[in-house]
Order: sequence, then C-alpha cells, then structure tokens
Amino acid sequence: MELQPKAPFPEMADDGDPALRAEVMESLKTVRDPEIPVNLVDLGLIYSLKLNQAGVVHIEMTLTTPACPVAGSLPGQVQHIVSLVPGVNVVLVDLVWTPVWTRDRMTDEAQLELGLL
Repeated sequence: MELQPKAPFPEMADDGDPALRAEVMESLKTVRDPEIPVNLVDLGLIYSLKLNQAGVVHIEMTLTTPACPVAGSLPGQVQHIVSLVPGVNVVLVDLVWTPVWTRDRMTDEAQLELGLL
C-alpha cells in the first residue's frame, strides 16, 4: 500500500507565544520513533512548527521512509501529545514527503546516541 500525501493545511500566521512554542517542542521531544530509540525532533522528522495567537498549532512532519510501519499512527500520536499542552487549542499535523528525510537532518546528539558519529 502506497501512502498518498494529503493536501496541506491552509497557511496561517506564525505569531504565537514563544514560551508556548518551547513547550510544544518539549512535548514533541517525548515522542520517539518506535524503531529508532530517538525522539522525533532530534531525528529531524519535524520539518515545521507554526503557532498562532489563537493556540492553533500546525506541524509539518515526515517519517524516515514512506513505508514506515507507524505511518498511520505516529501523526495521530503527535497530534495527541501536543494537544495536551496547556494553551494549545487545535493541532493540525501534515505528513509530508518532500524534502525526503536523510540522516543529515538528525542532531549530532541523535547521531552520537545511535553510534553514527
């Protein structure tokens, strides 16, 4: 089964509270890829995070491969964990495939943790 990308969510202002943005990023760091024991942020799977003043969060994320077995569940997990952050009212998660994820998107810490450095 090949995954088809959904239409992206409409553009929104990125003018939300910086403190709330930091909390959202911290919440994203609690979500780990089940096959790679590193969080999604350090893996470089979070491509974009926008937050507006109404507490709407728009996340563009990818997976290490379109054939990833958690493609159907990981975006929902991201949506759920971010929705638990106080001050967040709506979470929109857009799964994207371009640009293609590569190991270069990983933080040095993640690469070190996986023995790639």
